[in-house]
Amino acid sequence: MLAASIVEETLGGDMPSPVIQSFFDEPSNTASYVVHDPCTRAAAIIDSVLDFDVAAGRTGRASADQIIAYVEAEGLTIEWLLETHVHADHLSAAPYLQERLGGKLAIGREITTVQAVFGTIFNEGSAFQRDGSQFDQLFDDGDTFAIGSIQGVALHVPGHTPADLAYVIGNTVFTGDTLFMPDYGTARADFPGGDARQLFRSMRRLMDLPRETRAFLCHDYKAPGRDSFVWETTIGQQRSSNVHVHDGVSEDEFVDMRTRRDATLSMPKLILPSIQINMRAGHLPEPEENGTRYLRIPLDAF
Repeated sequence: MLAASIVEETLGGDMPSPVIQSFFDEPSNTASYVVHDPCTRAAAIIDSVLDFDVAAGRTGRASADQIIAYVEAEGLTIEWLLETHVHADHLSAAPYLQERLGGKLAIGREITTVQAVFGTIFNEGSAFQRDGSQFDQLFDDGDTFAIGSIQGVALHVPGHTPADLAYVIGNTVFTGDTLFMPDYGTARADFPGGDARQLFRSMRRLMDLPRETRAFLCHDYKAPGRDSFVWETTIGQQRSSNVHVHDGVSEDEFVDMRTRRDATLSMPKLILPSIQINMRAGHLPEPEENGTRYLRIPLDAF
């Protein structure tokens, strides 16, 4: 079903404007968001970051603590912690934020597909549940939720991974890794379970939203010639000028470009720790008998 039709049927014609505060983590090029209803002060946190020094194997909470400080200063009540997908480039801070601020932790129902694939890659035992039960809510395509008086809808937009969601909240959309800034293009589609053809259809689905819809992205990598990081655009700008998928680009043209481009890309530096933790809803592995937590590094698996 067309994204615009789902949004119209579930949210109606009145699209209020939520208040949005962004937090950009430059080491992982990740934008996180606090979205709140100005009438009720109810809020959601989208795609949070747990700091991770890969060389030292050390986690940190400075980025998450910035979000906590903002939420407390603004007097917000967290109702949702929303993940757009199982990130391969940063660790999620959702469990820490949930412990401090409350809220329900949610992701797309296809997380079970990701857990099945990577549970095998990381040789997880039977103790690792592959049913998404680590999360409080699994969204299907078109499911609705509320942030105070502002309605939201989850849209399934696979291609980058099988489980990607975009969240339409009022007159905004949080696209996750499907789209980048128009001058940078689109997400890769070569991870296990990724599919460039699905990605094209998902992006065109998002571009069916009203042109004036504000689009907030999960990452920015500063396109050549641009001096600053930017993570907000509009659906209209994506349609008119996205270098990979603007109006007029065919599905076959995109798939050919994306396939050739992905073949030149190296794996994200945090993919192995990120996926192991994020497929567990951001929960760290349990300590072993010596009190230390460990991650696995599968050799020659990618």
